[in-house]
Amino acid sequence: MNSKNTEIYKAYIGIDWADKKHDICIQSEVLKNDEYAVITNKIEDVDAWALDMYKRFGSPIAVAVELTKGPIVYALQKYDFFVIHPINPSTLAKYREAFKPSRAKDDPTDALLAVELIRHYPNKFKPLKPQSKELRALFTLTEHRRKLVGDRVSLTNRIRYALKQYNPQILDWFDRIDTPMFCEFDERWPTAGQARRARRTTLTKFFHSYKMRRGELLNERLDAIKSAEALTTDDGVVIPHRLQALVLVDQLRVTLAAIKRYDEQIQELAEAHVDFNLFDCLPGAGPSLAPRLLVAFGEQRDRFANASELQTYSGIAPVTERSGKKCWVHWRWSCPNFLRQTFTEWASQTINKSFWAGAFYRQQRAKGCTYQAAVRALAYKWIRILYRCWMTRTPYDESKYLKALKRRGSPLMNQVADSLGT
Repeated sequence: MNSKNTEIYKAYIGIDWADKKHDICIQSEVLKNDEYAVITNKIEDVDAWALDMYKRFGSPIAVAVELTKGPIVYALQKYDFFVIHPINPSTLAKYREAFKPSRAKDDPTDALLAVELIRHYPNKFKPLKPQSKELRALFTLTEHRRKLVGDRVSLTNRIRYALKQYNPQILDWFDRIDTPMFCEFDERWPTAGQARRARRTTLTKFFHSYKMRRGELLNERLDAIKSAEALTTDDGVVIPHRLQALVLVDQLRVTLAAIKRYDEQIQELAEAHVDFNLFDCLPGAGPSLAPRLLVAFGEQRDRFANASELQTYSGIAPVTERSGKKCWVHWRWSCPNFLRQTFTEWASQTINKSFWAGAFYRQQRAKGCTYQAAVRALAYKWIRILYRCWMTRTPYDESKYLKALKRRGSPLMNQVADSLGT
């Protein structure tokens, strides 16, 4: 046991949380033995227990829990005498297996093991230091929005499948189907026959209402609609798939409206943050990825000692396993998936918007890397650059970075020069 750490906290508490109740293990110098308890997840029970802990042991009290967010964490964060130490669930599971190879699991035992981890290895588990409420709200909003985007993709894929069964022509009439224009069109004219029978002036007025006024493109679309032939008129096929498509379109409409509402809230919070300009000016960031990059870095500049820590934490840095003559390099499995997704999605957007990023990507592909591997390598390089900008509060400047590459004699400059034709 770390004696120095014992002097810091008056008591140590491990919590094995669950949906209905929480198992608790308490250790303290004033207790002769470990003390176990169970509390419900009701707010009044948690509050009463928290105040009782303060009355018995004083302040501060270390709490080990397998969460960084969630109801129990939010409830305990109200009290300044609790210092929360998040523990990765996989870390606790492997620690349990070290003593129980049978993998037997018990909630009170997990609470005890959580206490032991933070007492015996205090330097391995950093206390939870929440970001500002605005940034925490922005993080959750961007995460929720990304899930809605995933729902949108899923819905459009299902709509395409349904339409291909009875009305595939409509997919050729629209560049994108995840738009309000497509949703209304499919609702008003759900079959090729209905669309063909519509008056040309009615169709023209419809497209004009959605700001589609390019004469040549509009005429081509109208001609295609008026000449469309039904794939099948078999009601055994048309009726169920038409209904499925219409139902899915209704869901898509709700999802698109929800994404728009999230965009408005995200924009309001992001633009008010002092660091937003550092990410808003980045190539390929845009209104959706700039806020995500802002929350990825956060506002606590002592959170990462260097860029390497952020590369590792985000899962962008690969993992190398060596044993004897064997060496295996693979991507990191245990990491914040949303954070890794943010960096890779943004890096992919920079390929056509940053001269050096595009050259670097092509260089990686030429070496035989897959698309995903090349994008992760690009994200790895970008994190080093952004970390520097973030720490110095200096907006990224493409021209300055290109000059720095030229001074160092980087081989990337040859590819950049080729792409520029110089």
